[in-house]
Order: sequence, then C-alpha cells, then structure tokens
Amino acid sequence: MPARDAFVDLVLGGRCAGCDRPGVTLCDGCRGLLTRLTPFRAWPDPRPPGLPPPTASAPYADEVRRLVIAHKENARYALARPLGGVLATAVSSALGKRDGAWLCPVPSARATVRQRGHDPLRRITKAAVRALRRQGIDARIADALRVVRRPDDQAGLSAQRRTANLDGAFALRSRWAETLTDQPVVLVDDVITTGSTLAEACRALEIGGIPVLGCAVLAATRRYSASGS
Repeated sequence: MPARDAFVDLVLGGRCAGCDRPGVTLCDGCRGLLTRLTPFRAWPDPRPPGLPPPTASAPYADEVRRLVIAHKENARYALARPLGGVLATAVSSALGKRDGAWLCPVPSARATVRQRGHDPLRRITKAAVRALRRQGIDARIADALRVVRRPDDQAGLSAQRRTANLDGAFALRSRWAETLTDQPVVLVDDVITTGSTLAEACRALEIGGIPVLGCAVLAATRRYSASGS
C-alpha cells in the first residue's frame, strides 16, 4: 500500500473507499466484486458520430463509482492497481482473440493534472498494462494524444453541446504516428457518458492516420444501450 494511503488509513481509522466499511482502502468484499465484473458493449444513446465500439466493465454506480472518484479526486493511489484490473477486463473483451494492443489514454489538461496532483487515468492504464501482460497479452501504453484546447466543464451539457464543446480539443503527438501505424490501438478512459470525449479523441488519432480498434472504459453511466447493436 502506498505511504499516503497507509497514512490516511492510520489517521482516519481506515475505511474502504468502495463501501465505507471500517478497515483498509479496499475491503475483501469490494475487491471480490471487481473480479466478478462482466464486460458489456456500452453504446451511448444517442451515439456520437465516429465512435468505435465502446466496452465497459461495469455500470458507473455504487461501489465502482465511489472507487473511481476516490482514486481520481482524493488521490487514493492504492486503488490504481485494482481499477487497472477492471480496465484490463474491458480491454481484453474489446480485443477479442487479438493477443496485443497499444492502450491510448484520453489525456487531461496539464492544469487539471496539477490540481489533482496526479494523472489518474494514466496511472490506471499503466496498471491495466501490467495486468494484461500477466495474462499473456502484449499490451503497451501509448501517450499519443495531447490536449490542444481545454474545453469548458462538461457537467450539465447535452450530448450535442458536449460534442461541440470538445471539437478540436485533442491532437496526435507526431512522434507516435510511425509507431502506431498499422498497429491495434484501443482508446481508454475511466467513464463513458455521452461518448463525445472518446469520439473526439478517436477523431484526433484517425486524422493522424491511426485507426482505433475500439474503446475500453472502467464504467458506463446509465446513458447507454447494452443491446450490443
């Protein structure tokens, strides 16, 4: 357990970030829950144009939602490894029979990373890569995208307004263009809501000549169709 999490558990008496039971950062019950998740196709409704097939490991609710927030906003670093396992489950499902892929995380603005004190998605993606490699999948992280225009806060925006808000927000880092050419690429994020962020990130990759195999996320909000169509 990272020193910060051990300190929090010591000072606050220790509570599970998922269910708030007294104890450690992640109790056995919540840890077991994360290992029993079944990935599903999480198409937003409506679908944004250009979004490759998105796969989620869980609905964004209850324990999973609390764990994502605790890691992202409260810097509970010890949660990166179990959440990385959750993301790895979605990636593995998205890959099907393929035995390898580059995982490209959706980037955050530098100011957001500074404010949080860490880059939660990249930390989780690195943990997912390690989990996938333990399963024999040749996974690698590709920091191929950068934020070129910081969008406004997405909270409360409709799907259409989110799409407009994100237009031109990302760009491909040119040094990755040759590396990712003709390679399987999976775009990863923590949560899918309208799919606008993923669609815009995919567009940035594809403009640079990098097609995206699919998207994998930890969780999907209730704004999805699980029909698989």
